[in-house]
Amino acid sequence: MLEFLVDNVALVLVAAGLALMVVEAMSPGAYFIVIGVALAGAGLIGLLIPGGLDILVLAGLTLLIGFAATWVYREFDFYGGKGKAQTSDSKTLAGATGYVTETVTPRGGEVKLDSGGFAPFYSARSTGDTIEEGSEVIVLDPGGGNVLTVEDMNAIESDEIDRALAREAAGSDGDDEDAARNDASDAEVETERSE
Repeated sequence: MLEFLVDNVALVLVAAGLALMVVEAMSPGAYFIVIGVALAGAGLIGLLIPGGLDILVLAGLTLLIGFAATWVYREFDFYGGKGKAQTSDSKTLAGATGYVTETVTPRGGEVKLDSGGFAPFYSARSTGDTIEEGSEVIVLDPGGGNVLTVEDMNAIESDEIDRALAREAAGSDGDDEDAARNDASDAEVETERSE
């Protein structure tokens, strides 16, 4: 049996490489793909050269192809994570936005975050009201990453800057009304201060 393996090292390398690539296909994450490509590549070269290659030459080819496969994997970013900041802890989820995939109540639900990483689905709960499926949400409290506390984006009150931007976007028609409203509210504030 050992003699058969030694005499057919190239075939064994191809078989091992293909087996690792099948394992990678069943559980993606780039754990076995580089090693599988290196083994299968060296084995194929060993099979294609008449008379075969020495074990040390096949080992060197495996390393060389492994380095090349690693470079290709990193350069072409097959899994889509290159250049993006990765979540290092649950605190980085605070302020992240996404949408509801399963109705969120104060007791539970599920959301998908826009920048949630490889598995962007998280258990979530609301701060009070029920948030319907499809609603856009923002993470208020990451809760250790296990259960996020979220709020409906439409329920968050706009601040003075948002109101000013809305007035500016409304154009000159709304400017007269807003100016009159602001003058009236300023007058009320001055009256309250003087009393």
